[in-house]
Amino acid sequence: MAGSLLGNAVRRVEDPDLVTGRSTYVDDIRTVDGVLHAVFVRSYLAHARITGIDVEEARRAPGVHAVLTGADLDLGPVIPFATANGDLQRQPLATDRVRFVGEPVAVVVAETRAQAVDAAELVDVDYEELPVVVDVEAAVADEAPLQFDEAPRNIAGGDRSPDQDDVLAGAAHVVRLRMVNNRLAVAPMEGNAVLAVPGSPEDEYDLTVHVATQMPHLARTLVRKTFGLESARVRVIAPHVGGAFGGKAAVGPEHYVAIAAARHLGRPVKWVETRSEAMLSMQGRGQVDYLELGLDEEGHFLGLRCRVLGDCGAYAGFGGSFAYSTTYIMAPGVYRVGKLDYAGVAVLTNTTPVGAFRGAGRPEAAEMLERLVDLAADETGIDPAELRRRNFIEPDAFPFTTLAGMTYDNGDYDAPLTKALQLAGYDDLRVEQAARRERGDVRQLGIGLSVYAEITGGGSSEIGMVEVADDGTVTVRAGTSSHGQGHATAFSMIVADKLGVPLEQVRFEQSDTALVPRGGGTGGSRSLQIGGSAVAGAADDVVALAREVAARMLEASVDDVRLEEGRFHVAGVPTPSIGWGEVAARSREDGEPLRADHDFTPENATFPFGAHVSVVEVDTETGLVTPTRHVAVDDCGRILNPLLVEGQQHGGIAQGMSQALWEEFCYDDAGQPVTATFADYGIPAATEVPSFETANTETPTHLNPLGAKGIGESATVGSTPAVHNAVVDALSHLGVRHVDMPLTPQRVVEAVRRAGDGTLPDLWREPPAVFDDLEVRGGSEEVTNI
Repeated sequence: MAGSLLGNAVRRVEDPDLVTGRSTYVDDIRTVDGVLHAVFVRSYLAHARITGIDVEEARRAPGVHAVLTGADLDLGPVIPFATANGDLQRQPLATDRVRFVGEPVAVVVAETRAQAVDAAELVDVDYEELPVVVDVEAAVADEAPLQFDEAPRNIAGGDRSPDQDDVLAGAAHVVRLRMVNNRLAVAPMEGNAVLAVPGSPEDEYDLTVHVATQMPHLARTLVRKTFGLESARVRVIAPHVGGAFGGKAAVGPEHYVAIAAARHLGRPVKWVETRSEAMLSMQGRGQVDYLELGLDEEGHFLGLRCRVLGDCGAYAGFGGSFAYSTTYIMAPGVYRVGKLDYAGVAVLTNTTPVGAFRGAGRPEAAEMLERLVDLAADETGIDPAELRRRNFIEPDAFPFTTLAGMTYDNGDYDAPLTKALQLAGYDDLRVEQAARRERGDVRQLGIGLSVYAEITGGGSSEIGMVEVADDGTVTVRAGTSSHGQGHATAFSMIVADKLGVPLEQVRFEQSDTALVPRGGGTGGSRSLQIGGSAVAGAADDVVALAREVAARMLEASVDDVRLEEGRFHVAGVPTPSIGWGEVAARSREDGEPLRADHDFTPENATFPFGAHVSVVEVDTETGLVTPTRHVAVDDCGRILNPLLVEGQQHGGIAQGMSQALWEEFCYDDAGQPVTATFADYGIPAATEVPSFETANTETPTHLNPLGAKGIGESATVGSTPAVHNAVVDALSHLGVRHVDMPLTPQRVVEAVRRAGDGTLPDLWREPPAVFDDLEVRGGSEEVTNI
């Protein structure tokens, strides 16, 4: 329609509350009386048997209402959001054995948080230390200490592609690389938080849970199952949520304990995670890859062989399974690969459980593939951009089913690459790079490319709800759950456009199970393409209902009623006309509110794509890497609001660049975390990243009515390998072909030194024997729910 909002940069309607402090997070809730505060007693050992817990002195401390252990609560195993192995169960409070530093073993509940902290210091836990394994390669060795007797060689799960002939047979060139995809802290602005309010028999709800979560409805389901309650008697509310990135999927062990404590005491109980606890609650990434790529004389990809160890951390963390799920299905990326031989194993270690951090296996796939392509370019002498172009899946080949079994909806991979190279001035950059090398400059220039595809928006259906009030205001509800992405703006834009009303006339509600009956929450970049399509369908249904009411009011046929600029009239007769408020009032008089609920179920996942160009300067004397430019051209299908897309691109690039250059969560050999504070863990400031240059191509998908694909994780998928490739490119003339992430000054200067004295390590190491006995299980068929 003329004057449509869609496709325009509309400012976020949710931002005024966020930037002025009017927003409400869990810890800001002051409307609940009698709140008690929970503090956890946590293990300081990575692996040990619990031989005794003395809580008596803590129970006598001032203000303490309870000190509870696993034996006191008797909750049963945690029902996780997802896991690599459901048989390897975890208790909400450890009862007989701890498996990572930070695992909770008791909880103190007191009148104030300060009193609870003081009393927690009085809880005395006796441990018998057990052997520790931190490294995934060491964990699958025959002599490694076991985390569970039921998991020989610490294997939580595994899968492999169907047996292939030798995928490298006949290759004129073969490049091999063993690489590490470093473990990351999730580090949201707001940590986990929960306020559990028990009800009485006279109350509408037995339990109300205010929780910082991405998935309120799944949280309700898990809480209901854990405590044997009816869904109708449990209300879950997610107020404002200060970032999540996968770390707040549904609810976790501490949430269950806080709820149990509230029910045990008959009082509201609040737990708000400290920054130190947040660093140890869940982590992301964590893979070791053994990669081989065979090419013919012209540089065409003949075969790809991958062996991937995924670090679960303790208790079969969900992220470990990405080694044989999402990393597997996206392993071929944007390329035609002749053959694929892939095997992945999820491995248990004495570290924080690993979960779904922004991208959930897709950044890992792009990183390993794009590093291989750059190694192949170096091996063959073909320009990195040209080598990629020679192997792209062509636009006329879609829908295209890859060797990993995924059917890509559409794509034109050369379009974003060409645009990114033009915006970056690629040819001029290569000229400048050659000049610096010729002069022997200390600060060398590196240019890194990546071209990626990722998977978004698979899985369950979503509900959208639209209701018009008698005053003409419109309420939109959705089962998705925003934690900063801009749902209020995007969904309100869709409805305002469909109904022809000003954006200011629309309000958005979410994340309350009392207002929205069901929903999948947020994950896998699904919100706009599934939730937005549901909202669009609800808006269409409301318009159809309103036309019927308006037809009665105008004494005309429904077929003759038109909606223009928010008013209904008879075709060809602009007056009289009636507005939304009048129609809504008449509908209510007739016995029905003017409201529609609409469910949208996607036919399949969508596959966004894009190209990134990173430009860095590397000081060859100090090893300091300075990113100077980053150009991102991401294709997320139809763009409804370029401002929201640009925001997601900026955030994604920052996180992906940060993994490449600064972030790594580390443990010592005893399993003690050594980067558990921001004093030790490398989070960049805004001054440390360049001003990002973002653009888009638009390739609308046919799989939803909006033509939209996901964008929330795409820039993270594309940016990490581009930055990584740029740093190695800056050193390649010295003989450096790979440096593991993060590319810290220490690692870079060491690589330069060893290149100079001829002691660079071999890039290849044979994968451990654990892959040899893997059977084809077909586990990857279910990963579109991620």
